[in-house]
Amino acid sequence: MTFTDAEITAILLSLRIALVATLASIPFAIAVAWLLARRDFWGKAVLNGLVHLPLVLPPVVTGYLLLITFGRRGPVGEMLEACCGVVLSFRWTGAALAAAIMAFPLTVRAIRLSMEAVDPRTEAAASTLGASGFLVFLTITLPLSIPGILAGAILGFAKALGEFGATITFVSNIPGETQTIASAIYGYTQSPGGEAGTWRLMIVSIVIAMIALLLSELCARRISRRGLDL
Repeated sequence: MTFTDAEITAILLSLRIALVATLASIPFAIAVAWLLARRDFWGKAVLNGLVHLPLVLPPVVTGYLLLITFGRRGPVGEMLEACCGVVLSFRWTGAALAAAIMAFPLTVRAIRLSMEAVDPRTEAAASTLGASGFLVFLTITLPLSIPGILAGAILGFAKALGEFGATITFVSNIPGETQTIASAIYGYTQSPGGEAGTWRLMIVSIVIAMIALLLSELCARRISRRGLDL
């Protein structure tokens, strides 16, 4: 199986976008997961709904909202370009943003489940010994949640790698700049004689997705075993 230069570029760009999206979203996912798992506050249901909204919204809607918000004429996009020279629309960085938002719910959910599996009595014991809330989180909650964080990161990476609807709406399908595996497959399906290229990229997508799911399952089993031990 021989890949063309354009296909290799699309594969490498997809990996780059998915990696950046995952690394950038993990700190926010940990913070939101901790809030949902450990705190009761007014508006918690609203926050939970907003976090999971990308899962139920049509991806095109999410992409259009990104375009009118972070586009060059959008309020945030115009501000970023004016103050920092950062342009997200029709750039690979915009694709990373779209992928991060679409993958965020899966990442948060995996981390939240892991944090909820941590015995609150362990955290309470550390607090009674004089540890601050942040220190308890840093030394107890976070280390015990590592399997869930890894599972969330893997699932988020796989989702970001396969993101299509929001990405193509926000950053289009520009070869070498925003053309990912998914958008390259779409391009092949719209072109006569593109079946071979479609199959090559489909196989790559399936292999990466299966590896990600297997790794995520291993992390989930570790969380379950830890819960039984506790």
